Amino acid sequence: MSDTDRPRRFEGETVLVTGSTRGIGAGVAERFAREGANVVVTGRSEDDGAATVADVEAAGGEATFVRADMRDPDDIAALVEATAAEYGGLDVLVNNAGVETDTGAAEASIDDWELVLETDFRAYWLCAKRAREQMDEGAIVNVSSNHAFLTMPEMFPYNAVKAGINGMTRAMALDFGPAVRVNTVNPGWVAVDRTTEQMDASYREHLESIHPVGRLGRPADVAGAVAFLASDDAAFLTGESLLVDGGRTAVMQDDALPDYRERRATNGDETESEKRR
Repeated sequence: MSDTDRPRRFEGETVLVTGSTRGIGAGVAERFAREGANVVVTGRSEDDGAATVADVEAAGGEATFVRADMRDPDDIAALVEATAAEYGGLDVLVNNAGVETDTGAAEASIDDWELVLETDFRAYWLCAKRAREQMDEGAIVNVSSNHAFLTMPEMFPYNAVKAGINGMTRAMALDFGPAVRVNTVNPGWVAVDRTTEQMDASYREHLESIHPVGRLGRPADVAGAVAFLASDDAAFLTGESLLVDGGRTAVMQDDALPDYRERRATNGDETESEKRR
């Protein structure tokens, strides 16, 4: 769908996207702007924030950058107040900012714990709490991860926090409703600089082969899901957690899907069970 054909479901609305200076967050900010929203971009880097704002404006959108550190409660309060002051209110909050550590539950330190909990969990609550004060009605979308459902070693406390975000979403849906809906998007493998910078072609090909859609995700894939949940198209959805993982969690055994596809290609799309009939 071209931008000229895309519905402008957020015309004149104000959307705040945390952690939006790069990656998934930048993609989400651009998507809302393309659908008519005034977007507040935020992060710790002034240069990255300016670049995202420039990308939004180049696409015909409206955006403002406000610097904020999600580990600082005062920064969060100031961020939401600046958003409301700039555009006269707030309609949608997307909690996206996050960090992770490559540590297991036995090795993680208190510093690891506090870094992830304060950035990925406490900040979501504080942003939502402050945003709710500025909303007559609207939507909050929390960006979690497929690690909330299935995980890997040495992803602690990131995986624990992501599961917690899903629970927090349900609690907020009850406490903030009916005026404000709250939902979660749980992305899987998304190709951004952080996830692909040390990925060689062979490993990427392997990862793509174990996804039913045959590729890794893109920021635009997540942005589309976030925009849907924030829109009136999802008016009867709240407290939900939506997996956006290209079908990854439908695969029980990693080698089964690539092997199956290879057999189908070799046999002209005829499976073993079909041949026996």
